[in-house]
Amino acid sequence: MTDAVLSQSQAPEAVLVAQGLGKSVSDSTGSLTILRDVDFSIAKGETVAIVGASGSGKSTLLSILAGLDTPSVGTVRVTGQDIFALSEDDRAALRARTMGFVFQNFQLMGNLTALENVMLPLELAGQRDARKQATAMLERVGLGQRLSHYPKLLSGGEQQRVALARAFVVQPAVLLADEPTGSLDFATGEAVMQLVMDLNREAGTTLIMVTHDRAIAAQCQRVITIAAGAVVQDSRV
Repeated sequence: MTDAVLSQSQAPEAVLVAQGLGKSVSDSTGSLTILRDVDFSIAKGETVAIVGASGSGKSTLLSILAGLDTPSVGTVRVTGQDIFALSEDDRAALRARTMGFVFQNFQLMGNLTALENVMLPLELAGQRDARKQATAMLERVGLGQRLSHYPKLLSGGEQQRVALARAFVVQPAVLLADEPTGSLDFATGEAVMQLVMDLNREAGTTLIMVTHDRAIAAQCQRVITIAAGAVVQDSRV
């Protein structure tokens, strides 16, 4: 076996591949390019931060990687599947099977308790032991005494921990996080990020996180820098 073949056979499996991604929108003033010629491959279990200034296109890129937005050109493959070759319903089903999400503003259901919020994706997936799994995950993130609390009765840090429990309880292949500490104070944000990294390591999940904070990005194995809609640097930390 040649070295090249050996190297290829030992290469980590790519869980997400973006190829030739571009995104443009038009209005009465003309056309605006948001993303252009974006290419990268992310290996299974890798932790990746996407960084860039406000307006650089990083959040749009994350939405496209999730199949929540569509590119003007290019493809995204998740676990080998071209997500834009799927119908909208099939894309939603793929997200439910393979992805978890954490947002800056938590995106919890206000009319559901912490336990019910974490149970929801399990119930949608038809899992019979949703309550048991959700309870265990909330205990793991330190909220075993907050199961019956509604989001409005929880602090920002507690709400984000509920969101993390909801994201990880489905054991996603990929976790997509958009500024997960953006609404939190420094100390709470540090604690939440430590929890994100701990949960990610325990679950062996592939983490793709958008952040403007270079200190947070440095906790990941790899940093992809976006400027004016293009990848200008892709480096290992």
